[in-house]
Amino acid sequence: MMFISSFHSSSKLNNNSCLQLWKPITAPHIRTSIKIVCTLNESYHTNQPPLAGKIKRLVLTQEGRTKLNIYPDREFYSYPRFVTHVDDGFIATLTNLYRERLRPEMEILDLMSSWVSHLPSDVKYKKVVGHGLNAQELSKNPRLDFFVVKDLNQDQEFQFESCSFDAVICTVSVQYLQQPEKVFEEVFRLLKPGGVFIVSFSNRMFYEKAISAWREGTAYSRVQLVVQYFQSVEGFTEPEVVRKLPNAQENMSPIGWIMRLFGLLSGLDPFYAVIAYRNFKPIHDA
Repeated sequence: MMFISSFHSSSKLNNNSCLQLWKPITAPHIRTSIKIVCTLNESYHTNQPPLAGKIKRLVLTQEGRTKLNIYPDREFYSYPRFVTHVDDGFIATLTNLYRERLRPEMEILDLMSSWVSHLPSDVKYKKVVGHGLNAQELSKNPRLDFFVVKDLNQDQEFQFESCSFDAVICTVSVQYLQQPEKVFEEVFRLLKPGGVFIVSFSNRMFYEKAISAWREGTAYSRVQLVVQYFQSVEGFTEPEVVRKLPNAQENMSPIGWIMRLFGLLSGLDPFYAVIAYRNFKPIHDA
């Protein structure tokens, strides 16, 4: 396990240097002569579409970004919490989703991670990089090759090269982002063309640390909020929503109520995931 708190700024490549061959995800067996060019720094006239990877509009109001606990997040997360914040049913659903969407050869960034990543234990990925606010938690995570400690509410930019990762995952943490548009913009920069961003969440939260727009929302509005985060950045594909809700009849029965009281009933946490891919601009060779 290697811990990295910062990178030298010179290691960050110019966005225009990201040039690579790309094979479509849906047909990896087909050979193609398509070249993918990152367009993050291209200049357009004012009457042209927004730049790929740039914020098109803000989703949250200033009020929607506020938290009840206004002290720095680093203070709140200064001591480790070696617990899981969702139940076994949620974790099993998430792990199965990762098994379906992530391939062993991928390089993955686990955003806002902790001591567990919920990745399939029997799958070895090429590289898994962790990010979070507590070094003790991250150092206990057996899936991480190395990790970075950073407060995304203070600084949304990583010192990784553009197009560094095949996938970015964020588990039950999106509700704490006060600058989600900037974070999603940075995730777009870090993803390789065709790379996937999986954001999963439930109805649990540290209430005093969740943003107002999340605290005061409903299950539906929270899903739509994450969808809008993706849509606020030019270049993501249309977000896909995955839902798995608990059995309401089972939970409302007397036996279900008693089991829930003693923490014996699994599958109580609703599962939501919003998934989108970094779109790519194909330029065919003549």
